[in-house]
Amino acid sequence: MNVTGHLRRLTSLALVGLLGGMPMAAQDQAPATDTQTAYTLKVDSDLVLTNIVVRDKKTGEVVRGLTAADFQVQENGKPQKIISFDFQSVDQAAPLNEATVNGKAGNTIMGNMNRTANSAQLRNHRLIVMFFDITSMQPEDLERAQDAARNYINKQMQPADLVAVVSLDHSLSLDRDFTANKELLLSAVNAYSGTQGAGFQSGATSTTNQAEDTTSFTADESEYNDVNTDRELFAFADIAHSLAYINEKKSLLYFSGGIQRDGIENQASLHAAINASVRANMSIYSVDARGLEAISPLGDASTGSLRGTSSYNGAALQNNLDSNFNTQETMATLSSDTGGKAFFDSNDFSPAFQRIQQDTSAYYVIGFRSTDSAKDGRYRRLSIKINRPNVKIEYRPGYYAPADYKHANRDERERQLQEQLASDLPATDVEVYLQAYYFRSDTGAAQPRFYVPVSLIVPGSQIPFVRGGDRSKATLDIIGELKNTAGQDMAEIRQTVKLAIDDSQQVSRKNIQYTTGFTLPLGKYHLKFVVRENQTGRMGSFETDINLPDLKKFPLKLSSVVLSSQRGPSGKKDDDNPLSNGGFTWVPNVAHVFRTDQHMYLLYEVYDPASAPAKAPATKPGVKVLTSIEFLQGTTKVFETPLVEATSVNVPGRDAVAFAFDIPLDRLNAGLYICQVNVIDDTGGSFSFPRQALLVRATTPAPPAAASPSATPDSPPSSAVPNTRPPSP
Repeated sequence: MNVTGHLRRLTSLALVGLLGGMPMAAQDQAPATDTQTAYTLKVDSDLVLTNIVVRDKKTGEVVRGLTAADFQVQENGKPQKIISFDFQSVDQAAPLNEATVNGKAGNTIMGNMNRTANSAQLRNHRLIVMFFDITSMQPEDLERAQDAARNYINKQMQPADLVAVVSLDHSLSLDRDFTANKELLLSAVNAYSGTQGAGFQSGATSTTNQAEDTTSFTADESEYNDVNTDRELFAFADIAHSLAYINEKKSLLYFSGGIQRDGIENQASLHAAINASVRANMSIYSVDARGLEAISPLGDASTGSLRGTSSYNGAALQNNLDSNFNTQETMATLSSDTGGKAFFDSNDFSPAFQRIQQDTSAYYVIGFRSTDSAKDGRYRRLSIKINRPNVKIEYRPGYYAPADYKHANRDERERQLQEQLASDLPATDVEVYLQAYYFRSDTGAAQPRFYVPVSLIVPGSQIPFVRGGDRSKATLDIIGELKNTAGQDMAEIRQTVKLAIDDSQQVSRKNIQYTTGFTLPLGKYHLKFVVRENQTGRMGSFETDINLPDLKKFPLKLSSVVLSSQRGPSGKKDDDNPLSNGGFTWVPNVAHVFRTDQHMYLLYEVYDPASAPAKAPATKPGVKVLTSIEFLQGTTKVFETPLVEATSVNVPGRDAVAFAFDIPLDRLNAGLYICQVNVIDDTGGSFSFPRQALLVRATTPAPPAAASPSATPDSPPSSAVPNTRPPSP
């Protein structure tokens, strides 16, 4: 099969703060996991630490009194010398009363290095973080979580327990540092309200309301949900990185109303959260604050009434069960892969606290320095034996060795890229976000083809710039591959992007955006991109599925709807690019996050519009396509553009009517909106109303910055009249 890949490079500085709601810290590569064991391993330089629990086979009690001479450690079959050995038990904990680990709560999670409690004082203590994800919980769910936390603090908390309280609403916040003071902890827990994270809940996705009725409309909020889920998962990594300096085992109790994922879109950030937790010796215990739910085929008050027969044949109930399971699956993965446990479908949350206390009551900590000095990043298997009969041991069976990028030659660096591209384990050191769209590229063919623009962004804060002359410079290696459902390679991308700017401080607040595209027949495909910054060799990856539909099955044939906050002048090479219209080229806004001082540009195409027959020999057949854009908050319409009418095909090569809108956002208040595109083929009697979620933020004043040569300037028009001019022929 012949596939044409159109490479259209657009390296630009996109919106300021496009992903400002997410932590930008670099993430570690995820290690292999073993769901049969419950303890983690930490790597600090060449010192390897692992926790070991030794239990009696008959009674299950922890075996105490062992020494380093009782253990034998092997790495990849080679004996290792134990250089550190410790046994920690809460029975030996010395009271710390009101002393805290860091001494002061601040906006940065546990980032204050002025600690009043040192490592010796923390020995034999339980370190428990109570994490309230307010953005995912309804008010009644949050109240149940608060009641459980208060019950633990008042009745279950032991002298050896040091507890911190963290919350996620508009930002990740440390509300109380590690302390044994119950009054301080109760004050932090009681301060939460159910409306704190109202602007950041995930939007609804397709429900059973659309199972059989194609005339009902649910917003396509998948892109916004993916970014919001990344935000939640990055919070785990941020907490883990903040606690990595503490060698003791940490336990994080996560109260949530479920984490919503869309296929594999958040796979990289999930692995980053797990890996950061494993390296920080932190286990996650997930609690579904919704408790035991009675799932009805008709849904709850958040969904519209059902049509069709799905409520009678079991389809609606199955979809609701699947939706509930999907929100719990990510929480279960976080727990199982970090050595914790998930607690679902129960209104009693006290067993979660009991399990934490049981798992961290007593354990051995063994340390050794690996005899393998190669920093190759390979997985190293551990084997630990004990010279005692009738006991069983629990430990994590391996770890990833550190990798040294600076000492790799050109062939090794290229091999690293290729290996990462082929790896099932995603790279998460550099944050990467990607979105694919589709437009029909030809007409009348037996096998229709599509042009698929792909837009990839990397936060500028992830790229270390070096000073060269009077400019800051950096290079990015970008490699990607496209495969069909049979696993065959359909197309490949390989590009080195060189960046040279005047002010690296300004670019750190923006995003580097890279755009390319493919021409493909209809079908399903899998796309993966790997990005590496060439100063430290850190890599990030993103993979997604692409489904190009058979438009013949749809009454109204519509392309993807592209939302943008930036566009630049187009050239002759962009004549066939569907993202070019009226002399401009659209830069897709992947996260659908805008500011009130920006314009929102929309671009989409309607294919094969119906044509009315000529009424007289001298007249031509008529096309009549009507469209408008409206913004909704809940069920309230807050804004709508004038209705635009197209009476002719303005892109003859694709037999399409192209629409381009320019909408200033200064008339909207900050908040979450549903953008609905109304498209009606009046002649053919067909219609479509696709919806997408977007977030509008208030304008924040930015310091003046020197203009960057690589930035694509906005060109706002003088009015909000939609632009429906055809692209240049």
